Amino acid sequence: MALGRLSALVPIFVLLLSSFLLIGPATAQQGIGEVVVFWGRNKDEGSLKEACDTGLYTTVIISFLSAFGHGSYKLDISGHPVSAVGADIKHCQSKGILVLLSIGGQGGEYSLPSSQAAADLHDYLWNAFLPGGRQGIPRPFGDAVVDGVDFFIDQGSTEHYDELARLLFAHNKYYKGRLGVMLTATVRCGYPDQRLQAALATGLFSWIHVKVFGDGRCTWGRRDSLEKWAAAYPDSKIFVGIVVSPEQDRDAYMSHKDLYFDVLQFVNKLHNYGGVMVWDRYWDKKTGFMHGDVF
Repeated sequence: MALGRLSALVPIFVLLLSSFLLIGPATAQQGIGEVVVFWGRNKDEGSLKEACDTGLYTTVIISFLSAFGHGSYKLDISGHPVSAVGADIKHCQSKGILVLLSIGGQGGEYSLPSSQAAADLHDYLWNAFLPGGRQGIPRPFGDAVVDGVDFFIDQGSTEHYDELARLLFAHNKYYKGRLGVMLTATVRCGYPDQRLQAALATGLFSWIHVKVFGDGRCTWGRRDSLEKWAAAYPDSKIFVGIVVSPEQDRDAYMSHKDLYFDVLQFVNKLHNYGGVMVWDRYWDKKTGFMHGDVF
């Protein structure tokens, strides 16, 4: 009898999950909310334009500005032709999709050893990727302007990122009530993330992407950790950062059913729940995890 009841309920579960996981810019805030994806980690993921044209994502984060703080800067987008990215940014933005630039990453070529290093990085970001344009500072994406900066600080020391956040956010006073420079942070699952604790304490970050993968600290406590993040930063939107293939992180990978029943059905009730962050476009393209046809 119990098995019979369970079999009868399976189609209902599938229907609930399908309706919950509505994807795309037109349906953001219905279903799972915003869908953020990291792009630039594998040349085989396709172009930025292609990612935006899928209709799956409301925000794309270009990753990474992987070296800074020591007098030189490096943009690492895994062999994608940089010259094509500017036009793609404009194309994505024309579709209502936000495009951010992430700084940091999983390499070890960055840190901010001083307040001057923070000021120098601010100047570089403002003039190379944001609306600035100081003569002598190359703009890798031409006249395209990203919508903001994501802090993905996974290595190195913790100092001076709060100063960088304040310097970048200070430009918003000229935008007449709207954000000209959006700040987001991508953090480790276990609360708090010491590397970004001081920066987040500024209260200037619109979104916090919580990686429920990568360090093994909350494989069995995802919901609890996400609720801690949401309570600690009530003015920031909290995103569930997921891997979309067991090949990326077998312990952290969640099937669609697990994602809903273990996490989303609870955290989407939080007043500052924002949506899902997908790591990354290459694996999502390979698996079709976020594609509407699989739900």
